[in-house]
Amino acid sequence: MPIVKPELSDSINVNIPMSHIDFSVILLKYIQDHYHFPFKELVFVCIGTDRSTGDALGPLIGYKLANHIKNYPNVYLLGTLEEPVHAKNLHDKISEIYNNYENPFIIAIDACLGRMERVGYVKVGDGPLKPGAGVNKELPSIGNIHITGIVNLSGYMEYLVLQNTRLNLVMKMADTISEGIRFSLWKMKQQQQLV
Repeated sequence: MPIVKPELSDSINVNIPMSHIDFSVILLKYIQDHYHFPFKELVFVCIGTDRSTGDALGPLIGYKLANHIKNYPNVYLLGTLEEPVHAKNLHDKISEIYNNYENPFIIAIDACLGRMERVGYVKVGDGPLKPGAGVNKELPSIGNIHITGIVNLSGYMEYLVLQNTRLNLVMKMADTISEGIRFSLWKMKQQQQLV
């Protein structure tokens, strides 16, 4: 769970109407800018655990996307409620990705902590994210681009803060992100960017 420094142009508030459309526009731009040769397969990695409300964002998104992703060739998903990607298996999952997928382009998704005025924002960013940073865990970085949802405040007793995050906010974020991803994939297919 990273701590992020927000860039306003690449983030949206999930509480605004039709936030998934705004999110899909941002995500699609990042994918179009970065997902090209030599990358062949698109892999979404939804990080987190269902044992903590605040950290369940990734697995919830994976759960919401699991059946939809099957409609697209060369697009794959790791991290669901049933089979989460979390601190204890992240190293193994990264190895699995590079052993099983050809030139994968990885989009890492995770919850994070941030400033009070940024809680409820979803951000897309370049490069890998560092899971566990918000709770002082040393985990490997992952992702060519990343998506983070700011679920609560950083700075004090992070584990307790995560346990006391409102499920309503996490579900809103999961809906926004999963719907935005679905729309982005559909748009890419229409534009013949997914073969």
